[in-house]
Amino acid sequence: HMVCQDGNKRDECIGICLIVGTMIGSGIFISPKSVLLYSGAVGPCLLIWAACGVLATLGALCYAELGTMITKSGGEYSYLMEAYGPIPAYLFSWTTVMVLKPSSFAIITLSFAKYASTPFYPDCTPPEVVSKCLAAAAILVIVTVNSLSVKLASYVQNFFTAAKLLIILIIVVAGIVLLAQGNTENLTNAFDGTAQSFGAIGLAFYNGLWAYDGWNQLNFITEELINPYRNLPLAIIIGIPLVGVCYVMVNVAYFTVMTTNELLLSPAVAVTFGDRVLHPMSWIVPLFVVFSTFGSANGSCFTAGRLAYVSGREGHMVKILSYISLKRYTPAPALIFNGLLAIIYIMPADINTLINYFSFAQWMFYGMTALCLIVMRFTKKELHRPVKVPIVIPVLMVLVSCYLVLAPIIDKPQLEYLYCTIFIFGGLLLYYPFVHLKVNWARKIMRPITMHLQLLMEVVPPEKTE
Repeated sequence: HMVCQDGNKRDECIGICLIVGTMIGSGIFISPKSVLLYSGAVGPCLLIWAACGVLATLGALCYAELGTMITKSGGEYSYLMEAYGPIPAYLFSWTTVMVLKPSSFAIITLSFAKYASTPFYPDCTPPEVVSKCLAAAAILVIVTVNSLSVKLASYVQNFFTAAKLLIILIIVVAGIVLLAQGNTENLTNAFDGTAQSFGAIGLAFYNGLWAYDGWNQLNFITEELINPYRNLPLAIIIGIPLVGVCYVMVNVAYFTVMTTNELLLSPAVAVTFGDRVLHPMSWIVPLFVVFSTFGSANGSCFTAGRLAYVSGREGHMVKILSYISLKRYTPAPALIFNGLLAIIYIMPADINTLINYFSFAQWMFYGMTALCLIVMRFTKKELHRPVKVPIVIPVLMVLVSCYLVLAPIIDKPQLEYLYCTIFIFGGLLLYYPFVHLKVNWARKIMRPITMHLQLLMEVVPPEKTE
């Protein structure tokens, strides 16, 4: 209260805390290995972490203009609807509800399981079946908590946000102390062995940007800020680079005690770091990383209901997904659906495959959203733009998105990308009969199913709870 004396200071504090709290998640504990693997050496690895921070800042500034210009909830869905009409917006909601949200939930719970099980297998990697069962159990617990009470879910969130900031601080401070003691041999000749491949750098960016994911969540707080037009861009310009500095420092800390080979062979990088640096207290690291990843998974689940609710209201999703629990006021059907899909994604895949699959689809839509901004500069000139970014920023975002989507495919075509594209556009097969034509027989089939599910879960359409 002393620091945030007036409204603007309070806004900046809220904005920056929200950015740092949303973005720092499981990524910084999973991604260092993959970024190093694809970039090939310490130097490019650290440069990619910094570049991802710059990219996230530019992306968030584009979203700040869109968010203050179109003040509807639903994020990208509303912007795509406004700029291009219903079909791209529908494809976005279809992909997000069916692929992006559940796969993101699956990645985070898999990393939670990895860190939770590593201390029990000190000399080897935990068996896959253990990790996957633990991840599925975490999903069930989180979905249950979120379905039972919004208040309980937000208490869980606050506790785990504090835990993850604490562990980042411990690693960064330990890294600074080690650097001051002269542990810099792994940072010399940092560019030896740099990856030459066009697509490998793209995959390194995928994994780095995964750790920054959450920069696009900030638009959901515009209505809560007293003066969003000044404070939203300010919070972005301070908050995201702050996260970037933390991420680079954490990686530097890892390299002060591990060679590149040791880091690549470590089953859980932060745990290895803890064992070498904080020896008698090394149990702190896996414990807090488990807290951090559990908190991220809870946050991912917490927001999953929002888009299903908005697109269900527009008729783009099955109505039952937008229903709300009568007793508990939580979007239980959307949460349960998201959890079930996440468990299905956990079964066949590993974390890296899921991240590449997720990022490919995600960056396709980030690029389209940045293009929205350029399109609407010409088609919707009359709209009030309290925050206006230079046109160069969205142009850069579109170019980077094209590179990130196309480079890995051109360099090393994999069937996953084809399946993902077929799946995204496969949504059109459902769009034409069910959304565009609204065929009668579909309604006849869905009505009794919706009714039975309503009775089973005790849920009602949102307007009935207001």
